[in-house]
Amino acid sequence: MAQNTCCTAGEQQIMLLSCSGGSNVGQLANQAAVELTQEGYGKMFCLAGIGGRLSGFVQSARDVPTMVAIDGCQVGCAKAILEQAEVPVKHYLVLTDEGIEKNKNFDLDRTEVERIKAAVKRVVSEKTAAA
Repeated sequence: MAQNTCCTAGEQQIMLLSCSGGSNVGQLANQAAVELTQEGYGKMFCLAGIGGRLSGFVQSARDVPTMVAIDGCQVGCAKAILEQAEVPVKHYLVLTDEGIEKNKNFDLDRTEVERIKAAVKRVVSEKTAAA
């Protein structure tokens, strides 16, 4: 894998930036990003490094051709981190907008993980097709 900081889906580099908050939806966002990375659909990247405004992390996020910010809920922590670091939000997904109810149950449902992975791919393909 000799390409920058991201893996590819086809020829397209995709950076995955996920919430990993203290609820089921935060953990679902994180798990979906982990599994998509393991499957070769993009690469999970360090949102905390961007939040800490570490220059290499911020620059990588600005430069990547395709990035998906995945937030668990409408609080929008991932999106806020990117906005504070002046990184354009290219593709955005909120799990509660996908019909998943936020709660404190950390026994993640496999069907919900699969649903979120499919939603990430849908968001990327919709935006890419519209461009």
